[in-house]
Amino acid sequence: MAQPIKVTVTGAAGNIAYSLLWRIAAGDVFGPETPVELQLLEIPDAVEAAQGVAMELEDSALPLLREITITDDPAKGFASTQAAFLVGSKPRTKGMERSDLLEANGAIFTEQGKALNDVAARNVRVLVVGNPANTNALIAANNAPDLKPSQFNALMRLDHNRTLSQLAKHTGKQTDEFTKVAVWGNHSASQFPDLSFTNVDFDEKWYTEEMIPRVAKRGAEIIQVRGSSSAASAASAAVDHMRDWFNGTEDWRTAAVPSDGSYGVDEGLICGFPTVARNGEWEIVQGLELNDFQRERIEASVQELREEREAVKHLLR
Repeated sequence: MAQPIKVTVTGAAGNIAYSLLWRIAAGDVFGPETPVELQLLEIPDAVEAAQGVAMELEDSALPLLREITITDDPAKGFASTQAAFLVGSKPRTKGMERSDLLEANGAIFTEQGKALNDVAARNVRVLVVGNPANTNALIAANNAPDLKPSQFNALMRLDHNRTLSQLAKHTGKQTDEFTKVAVWGNHSASQFPDLSFTNVDFDEKWYTEEMIPRVAKRGAEIIQVRGSSSAASAASAAVDHMRDWFNGTEDWRTAAVPSDGSYGVDEGLICGFPTVARNGEWEIVQGLELNDFQRERIEASVQELREEREAVKHLLR
């Protein structure tokens, strides 16, 4: 049995965490031989609810779960953590502009970035789930100067999984039969699900007129049908992302990582790319020839990321 791994989950009393925590504690992320110590970070008003979640985790008698810490103090919640899921964020409410949302969450992720910088394990991997995820990750990374930017990712695996699901429904195949699928850009309606390199035939009209907008607006569709936002699917995508980050994958996965300047994306922007994970690091797939349609769609989403960066520039070092 391996040494326990310390894992922090913020927003631990929320719906996404409620699905995520059991998957982590059951070994779905770090494997069946790796015990976990959970550190649940919440705002003061939600600490009691997080204690209830911890009680349920204890009652599940999960063999890999060694310890649970509940706190509203980032210094304690991130202490020596080796993997952090930043789930908690302020939701967009009626009358709130996107700039307001960025500002409200900027304070949260500034504080968390500083705490990670000060107390987390030096090899920590940080996955930002709370929206707007790409720019929240940029803020956190910029406030952790002693850590590498590549240690901060934003969750776009949900967009990747949604793309696989729609492609499977369209072709009658299974989701694990497809290769070289990716989603470029921002986790927003501007994102670009790209099937240009995949290994199956599909109807181009369906792709451009139905699939691309459906994947981009899937979150809103779920809210309309279910009455609340995606939770279990977001948690499942977070599991997939962190598992592959630790264990590696040869086929493409979508990960929102700091750009190295590839494909005209400004260096440093946290952007969705086709990636593979090797030796604990995401690598952007290089050498892809993009047509005008791909470039136009990617540029539109990257421009939105630039505008978000401009809106929070006072929070960046």
